Amino acid sequence: MENHGPTGLRPASEALFAEALRHFPGGVNSPVRAFRAVGGNPFFAVSAMGARVRTADGDDLIDYVGTWGPAILGHAHPAVVGAVQAAAAKGTSLGIPNPLENELARRIKARIPSIEKLRFCNSGTEACMSAVRLARGFTGRDGIVKFDGCYHGHGDSLLVRAGSGALTLGQPDSAGVPGDLARLTHVLPFNDARALDALFAHHGHELAAVILELVPANAGLYLPRPGYLEALRAHCTRHGVVFIADEVMTGFRLARGGAQELLGVVPDLTCLGKIIGGGLPVGAFGGRTDIMDRLAPGGPVYQAGTLSGNPLAMAAGIATLDELERVHGHQRLEELGLAMDEGMADAARAAGIPVQWRRVGSMFCAYFTDQPVWNLADALRSDRARFARFFHAMFARGVYVAPSQFEAGFLSTAHTIEDIERTVAAARDALRLL
Repeated sequence: MENHGPTGLRPASEALFAEALRHFPGGVNSPVRAFRAVGGNPFFAVSAMGARVRTADGDDLIDYVGTWGPAILGHAHPAVVGAVQAAAAKGTSLGIPNPLENELARRIKARIPSIEKLRFCNSGTEACMSAVRLARGFTGRDGIVKFDGCYHGHGDSLLVRAGSGALTLGQPDSAGVPGDLARLTHVLPFNDARALDALFAHHGHELAAVILELVPANAGLYLPRPGYLEALRAHCTRHGVVFIADEVMTGFRLARGGAQELLGVVPDLTCLGKIIGGGLPVGAFGGRTDIMDRLAPGGPVYQAGTLSGNPLAMAAGIATLDELERVHGHQRLEELGLAMDEGMADAARAAGIPVQWRRVGSMFCAYFTDQPVWNLADALRSDRARFARFFHAMFARGVYVAPSQFEAGFLSTAHTIEDIERTVAAARDALRLL
């Protein structure tokens, strides 16, 4: 697809959105797709190929949303499409154990040694809520810990001071979550070692699990301070608390073995999604055998799903992981990321605008603030009105970044150095307008 940039007129998308408002709450099927945080109405996409998305209005965009993470090889990669077509020809859904489940499980376990056994499900939300239930069943305790700004799907216990769409819409807590259940969830500021120590000192014996994104990416993107994850791991071990790493976004994206390989931490359970489905709906959770064996049918913790392990998602995940290996994908992504780092830093300096550019592996975020960002409180101090103007200026120049200050961007192996150069040039122009 050739990128010629939006014209500013979107009659087809506007007509589709007007109809969508009659069908769907807010006109969308996931709040994060709305443009509430940046103003205006969302565009509609009709196709995507490689690092490009084509809109219903005929515009081609360089895409850094990548269907919110799964498109690490780019859109419609031939290896993935071919694998899905071959699987679909044998049945789109079986509801019976199939050999592809074993094949994908072997690949996951080979890359993430902390996963001794796993179970497939249908989304990252399912993976996280199931892991929390399993931890409660394993420990016999009810309390859990999460961190403000982290989003682990829309399970009731986890929609407490959440990130992603909930944060973007200014509603970190969801209506419909029972107060009695929410009170079982302790929320800590990320990277605050003293708060962590105090919580475990007073409540360690009550806690079933700690769940966190090892690299929080639902309030933008920020990294753990040195020693923070190690301290958390030690607290969990000391108090018999299950350490759940939410790697729905970071799994196989930040490194071959995910964020836990990159950061050198070993969780008890890991939640996966996105890339292991190659763009199809999928999730998984896994970890220590003694914990996983508490799941039904062998144990008392019930979890089920008719479409779990469906052959289309398994085939797509196998093809994605294999292709990443074949093309040395993580090395390629790091090269692209370094080029983007340099270009975006130069663009911000040239414009004289304070920007905190954050990147790890193939994920990135730009905060419009002159202060470092280590947690949600820091992220909330960024200039969201300036980000909204930046978003629209980039879109007008044919570059699609997430329509929220509080979402990460994603690189793919389909992006090229030329794409990065065009993106940096667009950013130079956009920043001059701010």
